[in-house]
Amino acid sequence: MNTPEKHERTSIENTAGLPKGIVIASAWSWRLLVIFAALAVIIFIGSQITEVLIPFAVALLIGALLVPIVNSLKRKGWPKPLAIVTSLLGLVIVISVLVFLTVTQVRTALPSLETRSIEAFNAAKGFLTSPQIGFTQADINNAGQDILKYVQDNSQTFTAGLSHAGSAFGHIVVGSLLVIFSLIFILIDGKQMWKWFVGLLPRRSQAAVNGSGEVSWTALSHFVKSQVLVAAVDAVGIGLGAFILGVPLAIPIAVLVFFASFIPVVGAIFAGIIAVALALIFNGWVVALIMLGVVILVQQIEGHLLQPFLVGKAVSIHPLAIVLSVAIGTILGGIPGALFAVPIVAVLSKSVTYISNRGWEQAKH
Repeated sequence: MNTPEKHERTSIENTAGLPKGIVIASAWSWRLLVIFAALAVIIFIGSQITEVLIPFAVALLIGALLVPIVNSLKRKGWPKPLAIVTSLLGLVIVISVLVFLTVTQVRTALPSLETRSIEAFNAAKGFLTSPQIGFTQADINNAGQDILKYVQDNSQTFTAGLSHAGSAFGHIVVGSLLVIFSLIFILIDGKQMWKWFVGLLPRRSQAAVNGSGEVSWTALSHFVKSQVLVAAVDAVGIGLGAFILGVPLAIPIAVLVFFASFIPVVGAIFAGIIAVALALIFNGWVVALIMLGVVILVQQIEGHLLQPFLVGKAVSIHPLAIVLSVAIGTILGGIPGALFAVPIVAVLSKSVTYISNRGWEQAKH
């Protein structure tokens, strides 16, 4: 019987005098080159359509959170349109409340922040001009003049940056509209959209692709729900610590931590550093050290309890793989790359495992 293993041994034996190890290595090499070339093409194409791809990916993440809610309401007898509207309305209310609390606290704290900023600046200037440091008032004035001269000399660069920022704002508005429309269609007709896509593929591969898509969507849904819980714990822990310590803008800090925590491992750390910096500027080094301890404690809880038992279980990825995927995603795509790195790895892992194990055949039995 001509099995694949026998055919492979025959092809190795018939190679012109080359060692078996070289033949196997070369066979692996050209296949890996083909895979990396395909990935490079996919990444290149994706980089050209980021203004469409990123909003759609955001809509998928939000949809992975809301679709189970819609399905749960439908099982309770709710009409599908009412379930969709209720889910979207709940999302809008949550975001609106967070924005309202953030804006309200910033406006309320603005006068005291201005006063404490001046006091912090004077304290820093007094520290720099103290005998221990040795700077003079003239040195500080000269440094200020140098900064002003640099701004004047590079005014065109700053003007171009403002113009770019205006253009970026326009892209954000368009991207937000794409997120909204994509999310609505995912909630209304997501399954039919997927069936239409699978129907475009060759008939032999439809069962494998459809099954891998279903397990990937389940993994994505579990990841998003777990990450929301982790982000909420991080936000409450760091925000409550800032509030108890009297650090200004405790609510905006908590909101920033919540959204930053969707970048696993590093997001909440970055937001926590901002909280420590605010504590150092407005409350002194003692409070800043305590705030740093709060951030480290929350990160230890996340790293040793929440990530392994919630996120790790949901996506079945080792914590080191999570860190590396976030790092690679940041290098390739900046903040969006860091945000989508772990979901992409989770989806690919589930999909490849399902196909390699021929899960669609097991489902028939």
